[in-house]
Amino acid sequence: MTTIRTRRTTQGTAVRTALESMAGFISAQELHRRLADDGMKIGIATVYRQLNTLVDNQEADAISTPDGQLYRACDDPQTHHHHMVCTSCGTTIEIEPPDEAWFTSVARTHDFEIHSHTLEVFGICAECRAAGRS
Repeated sequence: MTTIRTRRTTQGTAVRTALESMAGFISAQELHRRLADDGMKIGIATVYRQLNTLVDNQEADAISTPDGQLYRACDDPQTHHHHMVCTSCGTTIEIEPPDEAWFTSVARTHDFEIHSHTLEVFGICAECRAAGRS
């Protein structure tokens, strides 16, 4: 793990604190709006820069969705993990991936050398299904 050293700033602390207060994944734009609504003077470029630094330092997760990149504070930045994400409300659960031997077997079958992997599962949680949200 390569940690990027950055000095802690008021804006950086605000981004991290706001991200930690979220229950699920959030876009940089939505996080920026919430910070602005709370009276924080911060540019969208600064929010992106701070989020990317948190991801680089494995203090935050980032996932790509059809709607763009989403971010969430890591529960345990020391372990590699995967997510199941509700596409309606954003509820996120860390899940166990298929056995690592499965990745190795598939790679060997297709003559690939794995350098890294991500696994995100998207669907609708029970609460959203019960409420008729999709």
